[in-house]
Amino acid sequence: MKKIVNLRFRDAGKVYKFSCNGMNLSIGDAVMVETSMGMDLAHVVEEPIEMEDNLVGDDVLPVLRMANDKELERYELKQVKEKEAYDKCLQLIEKHDLDMNLVDAVFAFDGKKVIFYFTSENRVDFRELVKDLASVFRARIELRQIGSRDQAKLVGGVGVCGRELCCCTFLNHFAPVTLRMARDQGLSLNPTKLNGACGRLMCCLQFEKEAYADAHKRLPKVGKKIRTPRGMGIVGDVNLIEEKVSVKFTVDDVSEVEVFDWASLEPLNQIQCGHKEGCQGPAQNVDMLDDIED
Repeated sequence: MKKIVNLRFRDAGKVYKFSCNGMNLSIGDAVMVETSMGMDLAHVVEEPIEMEDNLVGDDVLPVLRMANDKELERYELKQVKEKEAYDKCLQLIEKHDLDMNLVDAVFAFDGKKVIFYFTSENRVDFRELVKDLASVFRARIELRQIGSRDQAKLVGGVGVCGRELCCCTFLNHFAPVTLRMARDQGLSLNPTKLNGACGRLMCCLQFEKEAYADAHKRLPKVGKKIRTPRGMGIVGDVNLIEEKVSVKFTVDDVSEVEVFDWASLEPLNQIQCGHKEGCQGPAQNVDMLDDIED
């Protein structure tokens, strides 16, 4: 068993796993770890948990130790320098008249490297900008172009649900989100309602994808004939969340609609596959009932 803790290097940054065997850590503790940019300070965002060795990847590095007072002071100074670097870079971008939107500036903990994150619709020639930044900060300069979702994650904000953006709280990676998911969930294909703070489709459309896919697989489609305790009827509407089906009946040229729980109708709409005796094949689905006469 290994003791694993989740750490963040920035308030809205990605969560990384580290091992912390023999250490008692709590949420908010500042610790020192080794990264690709050298030693860095990170904060605990979740209580440590025990995990089986085979569930922990070989790339999980150990927490070195708790951060001392001097390192905490350097971390606070680093944040001040990042704000100054951001403001200075904005001035230089305006000076060189570059078509780019600066998002954030990040210093390495030892101050020998500065990374500037920006967005742009076009390819940007920032060679002169890099020269000016290097002469000002006397450090290695790196400019990284990021997407609109990464920008929202770094900047933060509040979603239409009234809560802090998912990418700023618990979402560690971006999964593909498509209009198909919105259609499957019966949502209006209105960009103003489907797009998040980043201008892209909201990540939360992905959260219930499997639940809706399962419901679509089990529940009948609109327009299909199904059996009910009242007889054969045609599906007029399907509530995927409550799993209720509105069924239309025609009696003496008069249409009537009745709502049923699909759980009560499903047994009536499963018929044997019709294979030879002893066959273990699956039952036919409800779509096959289109050929059954009332």
